[in-house]
Amino acid sequence: MKIKLAYGKEGLDIQLPDNLNVTVLESKHLPAVENQTEAVRDALCQPIAAKPLKDSVKASDKVAIVFNDITRPTPYKIILPVFLDELNHVPDDHIILMNANGTHRSNTEAELREILGDEVLNRFRIYQNNALDPDSHILVGTTESGNEIRLHREYVESDIRILTGFIEPHFFAGFSGGGKACMPGLALLETILKNHSVKNLDDPNATWGVTHGNPVWEEIAEAASIIQPTFLLNVTLNRGKEITGVFAGDLKGSHRQGCMFIKRNVMIPVKEPYDIVITCNSGHPLDLNLYQSIKGISAAAQIVKEGGSIIMAADCWDGVPEHGEYARLLHEAKSPEHFLRTIRTPGFSVRDMWQAQIQAMLLQKANVYFYSKNLSDAQITGAMLQPCHSIEATVDKLIREYVRDASICVLPEGPQSIPYIDNT
Repeated sequence: MKIKLAYGKEGLDIQLPDNLNVTVLESKHLPAVENQTEAVRDALCQPIAAKPLKDSVKASDKVAIVFNDITRPTPYKIILPVFLDELNHVPDDHIILMNANGTHRSNTEAELREILGDEVLNRFRIYQNNALDPDSHILVGTTESGNEIRLHREYVESDIRILTGFIEPHFFAGFSGGGKACMPGLALLETILKNHSVKNLDDPNATWGVTHGNPVWEEIAEAASIIQPTFLLNVTLNRGKEITGVFAGDLKGSHRQGCMFIKRNVMIPVKEPYDIVITCNSGHPLDLNLYQSIKGISAAAQIVKEGGSIIMAADCWDGVPEHGEYARLLHEAKSPEHFLRTIRTPGFSVRDMWQAQIQAMLLQKANVYFYSKNLSDAQITGAMLQPCHSIEATVDKLIREYVRDASICVLPEGPQSIPYIDNT
């Protein structure tokens, strides 16, 4: 059986023996909308519970358009020309573009050109969120839980605030898109740390596809509403990164419709867990580093047996990465249990601990083997994972360790398809 995993830009072919008990799970393939450009234009002209974008913006307004960083595949080369056409009555020097990179590193000029295209990058001022710079953020309010929401000054001081992005299930926020472009996208580190706290991530509702009762998501929505964005545009994508739906207008209403669309089409029920789950992180640009790849491992963990095995394949051209605190936190941990005890100590708060927390909890459930052409064995073992030099050889090794016919599931799209155990 030959299966192609989404890996890097080219994909990764694996070959499993035909006599194995293998199930391949993929969400149903949704065709792209007939004309992606016109679909975006129609959404801007006929938004959900809002005025058309052109009618909402005066020529004298300062307009901030918030976009995703390189870790997200939102097709801005399709989206932004339509936006700018609708805003052609606004002078270029009244429009700024803001990179919602949260605590991620700043994108390089080459990466910004890949995201936005040369013309847009050359025409407009670009601001990138630096979560470590308090001078570039201002307090806009406090949430019910007591989190002081500090957002990028340029966003707050704009007359028109436009959030963009794409919607997919998210492993602890429920879904991406919506207010996430605002917080954590444009927030100060202290604000993000309180939202991504150990307590919030320990909550069982902080998981794939759940918003109601999810403390992470509910505070994101509350934070984004403190200084209400003027307009939201989110898209949904198929496995070819083509637009399958456009949801624009009011923040809550348009995001809710997009989430319902995604939930119907990419969340897959299964009856019982598997011994072995082979997965990926949906290919370029989503599998740029090990940090981002925890999403793919988390998707697999939804359907692996306690004590089972996950085999993860990710390109990781950006390494672990070395920037941020994630690599250091993992390297200093003696075990998943030791790490969780450390971060659950009252007052412990470190950047990137949320990703390592999720990883440690996953490692308590299953063994994780990691395949990457760009990571060394030392980097993988330093992250409390087990190196995998050949997926086929690792499967053969695991099969021989079982005393019965092992069940294997393959998620060739990674977290673009989210399986869950259906007990009904």
